[in-house]
Amino acid sequence: MSTGVAILGAGPAGLGAAFQLARRGLGPVTVLEQGATVGGTAGSFPIEGMRADFGSHRLHPACDARILADLKELLGDDLLLRPRHGRIRLQRRWIHFPLRPLDLALHLPGSFAAGVAADTLVKPWRRAEPGPATFASVLEAGLGPTICREFYFPYARKIWGLAPEDLSPIQARRRVSAGSPGKLMRKILAALSGVGRFYYPRQGFGQISTRLQAAARDGGASFLDHARVVRIERQGERVGRVFYERGGELESVAAGQVWSTLPVTLLLGCLDPAPPEAVLAAAAATRFRAMILIYLVLDQAQFSEYDAHYFPEAGIPITRVSEPKNYSAAATPADLTVLCAELPCDTESDAWRMSDSQLGELVRQSLAAAELPVRSNIRNVLTRRLPHAYPLYRAGYEKHWETVDHWLGRLDNLLTFGRQGLFAHDNTHHALSMAYSAVDCLDGELRFDRRRWHDCRRVFESHVVED
Repeated sequence: MSTGVAILGAGPAGLGAAFQLARRGLGPVTVLEQGATVGGTAGSFPIEGMRADFGSHRLHPACDARILADLKELLGDDLLLRPRHGRIRLQRRWIHFPLRPLDLALHLPGSFAAGVAADTLVKPWRRAEPGPATFASVLEAGLGPTICREFYFPYARKIWGLAPEDLSPIQARRRVSAGSPGKLMRKILAALSGVGRFYYPRQGFGQISTRLQAAARDGGASFLDHARVVRIERQGERVGRVFYERGGELESVAAGQVWSTLPVTLLLGCLDPAPPEAVLAAAAATRFRAMILIYLVLDQAQFSEYDAHYFPEAGIPITRVSEPKNYSAAATPADLTVLCAELPCDTESDAWRMSDSQLGELVRQSLAAAELPVRSNIRNVLTRRLPHAYPLYRAGYEKHWETVDHWLGRLDNLLTFGRQGLFAHDNTHHALSMAYSAVDCLDGELRFDRRRWHDCRRVFESHVVED
């Protein structure tokens, strides 16, 4: 079996590329997906008559105009424009998120407000700490000690499992969009003008992925599910046949171009012959943070009016709880709702080894500690475990990633992209932008313009995560 382009992984990046390739007639295209369905962590699945996502997902209006236009055409009336309505727990008080001036005036703790005001006044005279820049030093210089120590730093410890001083400064620049009081004020004013909205599909966030898949299939792309990539032949500076396990059988596909959205560490492990030892050592130092998603099915129509609750406090192990019915405004089933709690952790941690019932009890206790007690019957608890949820930007990671990235860039018909392929903090609209950009670099003879891709990569480096 042969194909023009083999795409490894059917998350948003892989699906966006397949859709664009098929639409432009650049192929044939074959997509290999390890799971049973497409979407990856941007997919959805059913829970007792409801659609649940892999965490809290939104399509942000910051999405590139041509991508948004395509998604609107593909989804039609099923792509809803919804108001954001979340809240953050700060010093045992609830603050609306996105931030609102009146809500801040009424609910922001007095000591916190005074500390932020004082930090803002002294900012022109604040001196950077000596030594190399870190996540902690960049944010403290920009936002001041109060916001950092009361909100960003405890949250960072929970999400990434490291002290803020042990995180790269790139973490601050790629993950925190309001890096100064001025930017924070602009975000607040933007909320006043109605920017605090998001797009969300009626049938769950994964409907974006299923519609991209359907459109790619209509254009001639082939999709193979339950196809786990196990080996990629390498001949010098080119890759050839891709071997995968499917249904207990070893099969393969030969491709002129191999485009991978797999975690870059897994991709390197599939190459045969293996990369040089120095590259493998650098890959071993390129780490991802895991996450457990814990779903509680409750015997009640709605748990709260909010789409998401954020918990920066160190004493509450979960970081966020979302309620999918509030994202889509679903009215059915009338007597059930589901909560999705996010628990960042490591795959070697005690939490990773907990049973579903133990994790459900952890969530129940966490909500009680946050004064959000679950009062109804918990009908069911189930979990999803994501070993590669977030790229981990430990201080100094850059030299390891550059070693890996430089070596992979020498393989002239292998492309790696997407969150896990480019070790990038991003949103779905960023992953789709990478996909569209990749196809823009391919001509009708399936020749890939590496120089143009290099320019695209510089744009990707400016992406900042939308919370």
